[in-house]
Amino acid sequence: MKLTSLISQSTIVAVLALAGLSAHADTLDSIRAAKKIRISIDVANPPSGMTDSAMRPTGSDVDVAVLLAKDLGVALEIVPTTGATRIPNLQTNKADLVISTLAFTPERAKVIDYSIPYAGQVSLVGGIKGVNVKSMADLAGKSVAVNRSTTQDADLTANAKGATIVRYDDDAAVITAAVTGQADLVATSGALFQTMVNKAPARQLEPKFVLRTFDLGVGMRKEEPKLMAWVNEWVRTNMKNGKLNEIFKKYHGADIPESVVSQAK
Repeated sequence: MKLTSLISQSTIVAVLALAGLSAHADTLDSIRAAKKIRISIDVANPPSGMTDSAMRPTGSDVDVAVLLAKDLGVALEIVPTTGATRIPNLQTNKADLVISTLAFTPERAKVIDYSIPYAGQVSLVGGIKGVNVKSMADLAGKSVAVNRSTTQDADLTANAKGATIVRYDDDAAVITAAVTGQADLVATSGALFQTMVNKAPARQLEPKFVLRTFDLGVGMRKEEPKLMAWVNEWVRTNMKNGKLNEIFKKYHGADIPESVVSQAK
């Protein structure tokens, strides 16, 4: 093969490769050009995501997404999700970001990237007062309800030896199971468990033990340096000016944990 032909082919390959990198790296520019950002949120996960009496999305994650879109100067399109479809929505380009109680885990970090944390979440096991459970070992022989593909599901699968894990497809179904008596034990977030307590006082639901405390980040596809830089700076700015804490306190009744706030300094 002639040298000029080899050079020509190499040039074409290089140009195509650079074009691909440019297209991928300019997601932030694409969002601005479209004047719209698609953010995946679970609206069946109160108080982080839910619907009001007029069936409009609301909750702390919804308010965070609204603020982000406003500061970016674009319209917000909410892409509904469940715990199991948050990451696939990114991977299949159905969403630009995920703001949906997305806790950091090493497994997830292999396939997506996270911003610095914008909020925190306590993960726990809770249940009716009459069930004596204080640790993972005490779950042996018992049934525990959980939302499929969540961090609670992963923790139970790895550590609750001898337990029967009853998986539901979304948090709404877990809430229903807890408040109607289908489930006497659940593994969920502290905020969602409080929703169950409030909905069914007669059930005498109480926290049993804490699984973990998680940092919650904004999820995005791998290798998005411009988008990552913008989101991280946005988190720092709104952590410093108190807007993120105001949103969190409005829905969760407490301040964002200092361990989260310190990471934005």
